[in-house]
Amino acid sequence: MTELPWIGAADIAALLPMARAIDAVEAALLGGLDPASEPARSRVDTANGHLLLMPSEGAEFVGVKVASVTPGNPARGLPRIQAGYLLFDGATLSPRALLDGAQLTSLRTPALSGVAGRHLARPAAHRVVVFGTGPQAYAHIEAMCAIRPIDDIAVVGRDPGRAAPLVAKLAEAGLAAQEGSRADVAEADVVVCATSSKEPVFDGTLLSSSACVLACGSHEPDARELDNAVMSRGYVVVEDAATALRETGDVIRAVADGALRPDVLVGLADVVTGRSEVPDDRPRVFTSVGMAWEDLAVAAEVYRRWNGSV
Repeated sequence: MTELPWIGAADIAALLPMARAIDAVEAALLGGLDPASEPARSRVDTANGHLLLMPSEGAEFVGVKVASVTPGNPARGLPRIQAGYLLFDGATLSPRALLDGAQLTSLRTPALSGVAGRHLARPAAHRVVVFGTGPQAYAHIEAMCAIRPIDDIAVVGRDPGRAAPLVAKLAEAGLAAQEGSRADVAEADVVVCATSSKEPVFDGTLLSSSACVLACGSHEPDARELDNAVMSRGYVVVEDAATALRETGDVIRAVADGALRPDVLVGLADVVTGRSEVPDDRPRVFTSVGMAWEDLAVAAEVYRRWNGSV
């Protein structure tokens, strides 16, 4: 076997802009991919964290991401989540490339929210409230700007002073942003939740019935960003119902509290393909945990662009 090419973080960012990443994730669903057919990710605990194994098969490629989650790393000046991605040819299962898994995750998560927002947010949505101040918050703003005419951005940090650096970074990028508060959700067209919070980050009773909520931080059964008011009022969309009921704290805790029935969950594929009609009379809510097919969709598109096949 010849030496595998390494496609690093800078290469991924250059090869696949956010708008193209959104299109790649959407194309996978439009092409007939069924998230329910995906194998569940495997978790292996270690002394200082855990490993996640996330395989997926598409029409042209097969891939697997191995991610490490180390809660103590930020105190060491290291990322909490690190990962590598191995892409194989779908027919021969011959390895094709190694990719920076952390950058892939950083791109596919907002790209997935971008797909959901494209189908759930009102066409004229322009006012965004973002909970979170880290890289995912910034990337989600980029995704929202790729799908809607965003001209008003409020950043809400859970810790005082955390929002100011992100607001400054957005201003440097030419985006109109300011520090906000939890009450700003009352005027929001889109609410993005990109935090590591274990408890709800805003009062769901304040949401307008025309609002769209996109939450990506709740990927453990005991963690939630959205309260019972959001989940009981909303048209709730997930990547896959079984996965959400197993891994998504937003869903699991709302069901346990009697605020949400499992049978009302709508799969994103049904929304994207038009099999489910999106209502106009209540908030539209998408909560995700991240699935392996999303990594594969983005990795495959990066590889095609890297080798010049598109």
